[in-house]
Amino acid sequence: MVAIVAIYVLSANITILAQSNSDGHWVGTWATATVAREPQPQDDGFGRALTEPALNFNGQTLRQIIRTSTGGSRVRVAVSNTFGTTPIVVGAASIAQRDKDAAIVPGSARAITFDGKPDITIPAGTYVLSDPADLAVSPVSDLAVDIYLPGDTASGTSPLTMHTVAAQTNYVSTSGNHVGVADLPVMTTTQSWFFLSRVEVMAPRSVWAIVTFGDSITDGTRSTPDTNNRWPNHLTKRLREKGIEMGVLNTGIAANRVLGEWRGVNALARFARDVLTQSGVTDVVVMEGINDLRVDPSVTADDMIWGYRQLIARAHARGIRIYGATLLPCEDSGRWTPEVESKRQAINDWIRTSGAYDGVIDFDAALRDPNTPSKLLPEYDSSDHLHPNDAGYEAMAAAVPLEFFMAGQEVSGAR
Repeated sequence: MVAIVAIYVLSANITILAQSNSDGHWVGTWATATVAREPQPQDDGFGRALTEPALNFNGQTLRQIIRTSTGGSRVRVAVSNTFGTTPIVVGAASIAQRDKDAAIVPGSARAITFDGKPDITIPAGTYVLSDPADLAVSPVSDLAVDIYLPGDTASGTSPLTMHTVAAQTNYVSTSGNHVGVADLPVMTTTQSWFFLSRVEVMAPRSVWAIVTFGDSITDGTRSTPDTNNRWPNHLTKRLREKGIEMGVLNTGIAANRVLGEWRGVNALARFARDVLTQSGVTDVVVMEGINDLRVDPSVTADDMIWGYRQLIARAHARGIRIYGATLLPCEDSGRWTPEVESKRQAINDWIRTSGAYDGVIDFDAALRDPNTPSKLLPEYDSSDHLHPNDAGYEAMAAAVPLEFFMAGQEVSGAR
């Protein structure tokens, strides 16, 4: 009788597990890492004086374009006031399939609601997740997220929560609530994302997500705008070609650092928000540190290795696999010195040989000039000797060992 009961319980548990696995779960299909921008900044965040007034919004609609990585049957959106010091009011929002430029596919718009309501006041220092919207999302497709801001963002002193280097044209309407209209009346455009931090889809239980965490090179700086030539975009294509269905979430920030502040909060401070809280994340690729070496001569290779070990420990505590990517060469770029090169080589040697990461992605080996290893190959150099061009970003994605993501995506602790 005991054996029969045991078999029954085991059978019941298997049935429950199978039913659970047949249900979907929320997985990120797109994400960006946000930073703070003053309502009327005096410079562009990199120490360069602004030549024209900063973009603000006053009773206007933002139509922001995002490229998905994986698909799903429903969708929800995270709207962020993370760096705001006062509440921000969203009067209405929607999500739709993009047609071309600022136009959306007629009939595809779905209202984004918050606890069933079309508007919401987002408290300072946080973000909100919308209700699910019944929009089928295709992999590697463009969505348009509309946000109507009835207030004047220049009227107070609260910073705006944004992502600076989008490499994507987004649209700002003339005055009024134009959420969900097929042809947005465009007043101006911007190459930044505002108040938008991630988009998630309801996907099968077999689908999980990778976060690419880093600085401007992960962000896609100097890639051709509106072409989705960042290396994480190319990684998405490679994964799909191999039949590996995963979300790829880009949380790079231009001019970001691991240990210190330059643009955006440091990597240690933002790791929880930009990696650990992403829905469905099982894997993270870390490529960051060259700005620490270039900006602060006092930073040592050992300092950087301590920072990487912190990220590794935090990822592992959540059951997330973490891969280390070697730092690219940057001789002839601004702030480069022989000391920077020596530290870069020491860090890359540790990444390759320490065994601290779950795997190594050798971007340095893929893009360096074999005749002068401290420099990028000319055919991969965007001309600033720091950032790759489109071909370089594609070569980076080609250097990622896809077997990291082929051995099964069920990870204990994955969200």
